[in-house]
Amino acid sequence: MSKHYKIATVPGDGTGPEVTVEAVKVLNTVASKYNFSVELQDYDIGGDRYLETGEILPDSVLEEFRQFDAILLGAIGHPDVKPGILEKGILLRTRFELDQYINLRPVKLFPGVETPLKDKGPEHIDYVVVRENTGDVYAGAGGVTMKGTPHEAAVQTGVYTRHQVDRALKYAFEYTRKRNKRNTLALCGKTNVMTYLYDLWERAFHEMGEAEYPEIRRDYYHVDATCMWMVKNPEWFDVIVTGNMFGDIITDLGAVTQGGMGIAAGGNINPEGVSMFEPIGGSAPKYTGQGVINPLAAVCSAQMMLDILGETEAAKDIEAAVMDVTANKLKGLGAGKMGYSTSEVGDLIADRVS
Repeated sequence: MSKHYKIATVPGDGTGPEVTVEAVKVLNTVASKYNFSVELQDYDIGGDRYLETGEILPDSVLEEFRQFDAILLGAIGHPDVKPGILEKGILLRTRFELDQYINLRPVKLFPGVETPLKDKGPEHIDYVVVRENTGDVYAGAGGVTMKGTPHEAAVQTGVYTRHQVDRALKYAFEYTRKRNKRNTLALCGKTNVMTYLYDLWERAFHEMGEAEYPEIRRDYYHVDATCMWMVKNPEWFDVIVTGNMFGDIITDLGAVTQGGMGIAAGGNINPEGVSMFEPIGGSAPKYTGQGVINPLAAVCSAQMMLDILGETEAAKDIEAAVMDVTANKLKGLGAGKMGYSTSEVGDLIADRVS
């Protein structure tokens, strides 16, 4: 009997619906080829719903999310909604309440895609960042006193428990072992300044590595050095594990080196529950409805989703199709610069898969 997956789709804001359609197109094509089925249910969560009803993420919808095998997200961000309202109310709330404690970000340069790094090619840029996704300053510990006065004080505290650190490290070690490329895991931290937080990370990192993963080489880099080597020698990296804030920063740097936000995909992973997958580039509202936005990051999000769900061969097929299209078809990755419309790019990948 073929497998059946229930997927919640949240097209969201701006160009999110346009790229989600193309991801679903490819998803349906590969499902037919590999003899599994997908049942999709759309949710109108985002800026338009908030402006119309005042609702951000109803409790009932969050409970429904728990019943799905995965969530495929388009984009969140509306020009008429103050920054932070939708991001905290939808993205962060979903991550926290569904305990999606890993943010997984492949940084891979596909053939035919330009990188701003001199003399670097696909053979140099192929690593993965494992970002802890529920702790650090994102947890909301802090506050403001005397707001609006000359004596205003603002505090936002990074908090980590040993449990949070251990489970993120466990995922990173296991991922490195499964990836089986260079068998090297690098911890990105700041032990010389953030002496409490990253002392905890570093001790746990070496204790776990020595006890359970002796075959995996362990490296440590301060976050500023990590940024430097991501630009100068990206080929050094295999898998990087880091905290929430540093992970947020270095993954955007990684996206630029792999060709930009239009090709970068990510997953918010709960290995024991429901995970959510999304393109990194945002809603790009100025391109809404023009049919020029690049859908590749959304397609790669669907590819990541299938890989996490266990449909490894189908996921490899999608990645191979994307690589073929970037190498042989597209003129560029920027909106309006691909040489094809959004839907035509989706067709190219779907055709290559089928």
